[in-house]
Amino acid sequence: MRIGIVYDIVRWEERALINAVKKLGYDLVLIHILKKPLWLTEPNGIETLDIVFQRCVSFYRALTSTAVFEEHGVLVVNNYNVIRDCEDKLYTTLKLVKNNIPVPRTAISFTRESCLEVAEKIGFPLVIKPIYGSWGRMISRALDKDSMLEILEFREYMQSPYLKIHYLQEYIDKPNRDIRAFYFWGEVPAAIYRISSSWKTNTALGASVQEARLNEELVELIVKAGEVMGGGLLGIDILESRDGKYYVSEVNAIPEFRNTVRVTGKDLASMMIEKTVQHFKK
Repeated sequence: MRIGIVYDIVRWEERALINAVKKLGYDLVLIHILKKPLWLTEPNGIETLDIVFQRCVSFYRALTSTAVFEEHGVLVVNNYNVIRDCEDKLYTTLKLVKNNIPVPRTAISFTRESCLEVAEKIGFPLVIKPIYGSWGRMISRALDKDSMLEILEFREYMQSPYLKIHYLQEYIDKPNRDIRAFYFWGEVPAAIYRISSSWKTNTALGASVQEARLNEELVELIVKAGEVMGGGLLGIDILESRDGKYYVSEVNAIPEFRNTVRVTGKDLASMMIEKTVQHFKK
């Protein structure tokens, strides 16, 4: 079997996947997306690959290169639809709600006036997010009306049209942590608590991690969320309220897993390769 890994930056995770493919005895083809063009009108030399693992850090590189590979008949994990749907927080939330998966109360607004209407119903504090983005960037917590208006004014001066779409979400008062769980083809092989004294619990912002022990309710929630978003290899973020309720916050289609491996000791890279191969051999 010939397995490709497409990437733009080699992080710890990509090195782990490269080593896993070699260890498992598969033929490895590395595709550095920044070093060669992708032809739309003629073959790219990738057509003989059995599976390609999409690992670009850039969402736009990941999505566009996946489209090219798939239209040339190459099987990509995760596929175009999964990457697109998971990156778009608005669409992720819509799909989860449609399938009765609990999420914080959420609305989008395009003006300050309609944002104030949302705030009246949700109450403060509330969270304001961009519909695209990761690592906790550009996510703000409005504590009251004045701070919300200041955040909105700042966003309105930004050039990106996406920042003019205000994604407003109920703030979940969690116990200084959230949960990052991994979904691999219908299974939940590992999960961690991301712990921080800050209200943001992203490891990119300095949160510490420890292994999470999941109860049956959480495992069922994670599996259902993964299936709703199209399956494959996903990182799913869960918020846990102080009264014990669980909410799906976000779903990541190209998840980082270095910190999870560090605290759990699990070889997630090999699991990703093996479970994907097994899935497509069925």
